[in-house]
Amino acid sequence: MNMDPVPGLPAVYDTVEAMEHHGSGVELSVVVPAYNEESRLRPTLDAIAAYLRADPERWGEWELIVVDDGSTDSTAKIAQEAAAEEPRIHLVRADRGANRGKGDALRRGVLASYGRRVLVTDADLATPIEDLDRLDAQLAAGGQAAAIGSRAHPDSLIDVHQWRVREWLGRLGNGLIRAVAVPGIHDTQCGFKLFDGDRARAAFADSRLDGWGIDVEILRHFRREGWPVTEVPVRWSHQQGSKVRPLDYGKVLLELLRLRTRALRRADLLIVLGFVLVSAVLYQDLWADLDRGYLADAGQDQNQWEWFFRVTADNVVNLRNPLFTTLQGHPEGVNLMANTVMLGLSVPLTPVTLLLGPTFTWALVLTGGLAATAVAWYWLIARHLTAGRWAAAVGAAFAAFAPPMISHGNAHPNFLVLFMIPVIVDRALRLCEGRAVVRDGVLLGLFATYQIFLGEEPLLLATMGMVMFAIAYAAVRRDVARAAWRPLLRGTLIGLAVCLPLVAFPLGWQFFGPQSYTHVMHGSNTGNSPLAFMEFAGRSLWGSDERADPLAMNRTEQNAFFGWPVLALTAALVIRMWHLPLVKALTFTGLAAAFLSLGVRFRIPATDIVLTGPWRALANQPLLESVIESRVAMICAPVIGMLLALAVDRIAVTRPLALRAVGLLAVAAALLPVVPTPYPVREREPVPAFITEKMYRSYVAEGESVVTVPLPSPGGADALYWQSSTDLGFSVAGGYFNGPWGPDRVGIYGSTPRHTSNLFGDVRNTGQVPDIGPQWQEQAKADLAAWRAGVVVLPPQYNEQALYTTVERLLGRAGEKIGGVWVWDVGEPGGR
Repeated sequence: MNMDPVPGLPAVYDTVEAMEHHGSGVELSVVVPAYNEESRLRPTLDAIAAYLRADPERWGEWELIVVDDGSTDSTAKIAQEAAAEEPRIHLVRADRGANRGKGDALRRGVLASYGRRVLVTDADLATPIEDLDRLDAQLAAGGQAAAIGSRAHPDSLIDVHQWRVREWLGRLGNGLIRAVAVPGIHDTQCGFKLFDGDRARAAFADSRLDGWGIDVEILRHFRREGWPVTEVPVRWSHQQGSKVRPLDYGKVLLELLRLRTRALRRADLLIVLGFVLVSAVLYQDLWADLDRGYLADAGQDQNQWEWFFRVTADNVVNLRNPLFTTLQGHPEGVNLMANTVMLGLSVPLTPVTLLLGPTFTWALVLTGGLAATAVAWYWLIARHLTAGRWAAAVGAAFAAFAPPMISHGNAHPNFLVLFMIPVIVDRALRLCEGRAVVRDGVLLGLFATYQIFLGEEPLLLATMGMVMFAIAYAAVRRDVARAAWRPLLRGTLIGLAVCLPLVAFPLGWQFFGPQSYTHVMHGSNTGNSPLAFMEFAGRSLWGSDERADPLAMNRTEQNAFFGWPVLALTAALVIRMWHLPLVKALTFTGLAAAFLSLGVRFRIPATDIVLTGPWRALANQPLLESVIESRVAMICAPVIGMLLALAVDRIAVTRPLALRAVGLLAVAAALLPVVPTPYPVREREPVPAFITEKMYRSYVAEGESVVTVPLPSPGGADALYWQSSTDLGFSVAGGYFNGPWGPDRVGIYGSTPRHTSNLFGDVRNTGQVPDIGPQWQEQAKADLAAWRAGVVVLPPQYNEQALYTTVERLLGRAGEKIGGVWVWDVGEPGGR
């Protein structure tokens, strides 16, 4: 029987009556795609037909469909001859020479089939038809939607191997496909697969690929629908003339990439572009003047971060240790791993930093990182929580653009660039499913490793949030916890086994290397006031610096300013959705994080009552002792975002329409006050000509440093900008970094203070010149020697005259005005 295709359809029969008669009672359909197979097709068809005819009671009514994919040889003629002898063999033909690919041929064949089961097999019968017994036994056992031949199964028998290099390349390609597209299935490309017929036709009808990648696309469809697939050991032998080449695995990956691109919904693209646009608008003033623009509320952090990006790029191109430098804090240096240099971005962005400057990298990391974080939360929420894309977008927008996030966007990219956190959460959730524990555990370890090189403290806080959520969810869904704890524990241990060796040396350097410290002192006022949760942040639409500043450490640490409308809406949503276990677990997580963020002690508003906070039990624990506890409230941002997403998802399908409109308006009204406003920018001071024109080279010998007055510190670090905006041609004493202090090596901000550096700072702040006698002069001489100073530099600044007088008296001589600064040559005679 010959079935010629009608344009636009995979295949048709001559009449409706013929189609109905053919389709009645077919138990098994065998689909064989063929392209220029004249030398191998007839033995294959004879073998299949003979095998099926030999046991009619088992296989019942069957059909064998050959799909000619536009062959230019006698393939179609051979199939027609076989069909003339065996009426259960049918031919589906494409136009001669119209070779569309294996995927198109399989789709045409499967959609033309009527079998309760559908077997697809290659025309070379690399797996003998007798192995259908094994696949059918698995399908007949129940519970499986597909049984696929697997050459990777330990019980499979490979009779004839390929050339070893070809075989190795094939395995590598198949491994990449599995990792990218269908993890958990060990052999996607074996051409011997038995499907439940109805599900196969549904999957192939939904398929889009025309090439080799259709095998993966179909398996992904089965996994997406929750239809179980089992791998079955088979015999397999390489056939001469095989059309599958190792490079075809690369084509499969490209096909899958194109498929995923086409699968993006318009809403996805609009939402992603929206996140990018919002980020760009927030940082528009910074981008408008990269040469002189400085984020107004960044303190000295922009100078510090630009320096981090520049020194990392310098270390990379000069093959220096990226974990240490003496360009700052000279001569002791800086343990870069013990500082937040974000090697996960600063290293790969080295070409950008060198070509376009560290300020460009700074702006790019902030803008791109904020948008990427929003996209990552959107992906996670859409994947696990909501059916509606726009509901997921609302939740992701709050998680990424919440007031605490915007606060850190002034100065702390390590707390803004959190796109790996949703990815890590997703992998933990997959571990709970227990499908591919080893693979998911390995990926979890790799993801955690990368996040460590983006920011350790955000990973620690995310882990705290995940643990709190897991405890709460296990309490309300014990059945889920019983099923999930073993694969989660096993996968976590695997993740640790992968992660720890990769980070052992960097973390060893961080905690035990030069200029390492034990923990960081942050002061006593590091917890959140309960009032801060109700207030609006300075960069929120309804916020003001006057109201926000008294409730936070500084404008980069407004970690709890969600505003009373958001809190009121969240409370209402929790009450309305309290019946959902997920809501109960999220609520516990958010409340626990908020409570912990109050710190070691807190005062009840409007009273003089001071209570011990829950953080007291954690304050001195390893790792946690360096955490600013108010930052724990940042966990509330994704928690509230997820609650908003769940609510909007339900509101969007609420009837009547008027009630839906009221619900959406209520959400919008609560979120409007915390909409972020663009970051203000000030103009930074220009770099003196003494630096830009490299006049300092006449004063600084190798191993000597530039001592600025006052020394760079957390209160003023323009000298770091002098370095990063030029060529890092000199080292500076002092600096803005985390380093050790005292015999206990406690972490402080900046280098170890000395009498002379403290003196410069006091004079700069007060404008008062103390009585400078011989003791001060001797102390200054000792301090300059400790800094290995080559030159003392006093740039134009506030209280410049008082500072000049101080330096003049300390050194016993007047300075020289060179290149826009006052200069005192203090290097060792003959050192240059």
